[in-house]
Order: sequence, then C-alpha cells, then structure tokens
Amino acid sequence: MERTAVNPVTWSVEMGFNQGEIVSGNTRTLYCSGQTATSDEGKPQHAGDMAAQLALSLDNLEAVLSGAGMSLANLVRLNVYTTDVDLLFQHYGVLASRLGAARVAPTTTLLGVTRLAIPDLMVELEGTAVA
Repeated sequence: MERTAVNPVTWSVEMGFNQGEIVSGNTRTLYCSGQTATSDEGKPQHAGDMAAQLALSLDNLEAVLSGAGMSLANLVRLNVYTTDVDLLFQHYGVLASRLGAARVAPTTTLLGVTRLAIPDLMVELEGTAVA
C-alpha cells in the first residue's frame, strides 16, 4: 500500500491531519463504527472528563483496528463528533499525540453535535483504515 498526502495548504499538517490522502496498491479497507468511552460491557465511563473519554475512545478504536490486524498507523480517515468543541480543543493533544506516535495524519473532520447516543458521552471517533 502506498499513501500520498495531498495538502494544497499546510496549516492542517501542523494540526496533525492531511487535507486529502491517496491510497493505492493492494489494500484491505476497514470501516469502523463510532467508538466512545464505554467499558467492554458498553457502559459509559468518565462522565464529565473529556480527556479521559477521548483516551478511552481511542483505546476502543485501537481495539477494533487491532482485531483487523491494523493499528492507528492504518487510519486514512477520522471523524470526530463531540458535544463540546471548545472543551475538546482544550484536550486535542490527547488525540494529536496518539496519532503523532503512530506517525499518521489521517484526513479528519470535527463536528459539534447536540448529543451522542448515550447522554454522558462527549466524544465519538469514527475511522476508516487501509492496510
């Protein structure tokens, strides 16, 4: 698999994501459902703690990726849904550092939403990965 970043502007690279990405070669694609800060039993965790919810959501996303023989390094698309954009930006380093450690800058969209499926949840991560 070959990945080629497409960045007609460069500000997004400093934020940890590419404007576009071309993926070519023999590939497998994994479309991940939104992952949230829930326990293995589906119970919401860390009410009111954005940093902890973001970290657990990433852990849960990594578990799905791992189940497919992939890792964060395989992410080509990441959608971030949050009930509080300003609060998420205060803790964006949690996300950026994990992606940076994986040496990946997936195309990313961040959306503010009224609420998520479970009221105590503040962030949901939906990814597409290619290997």
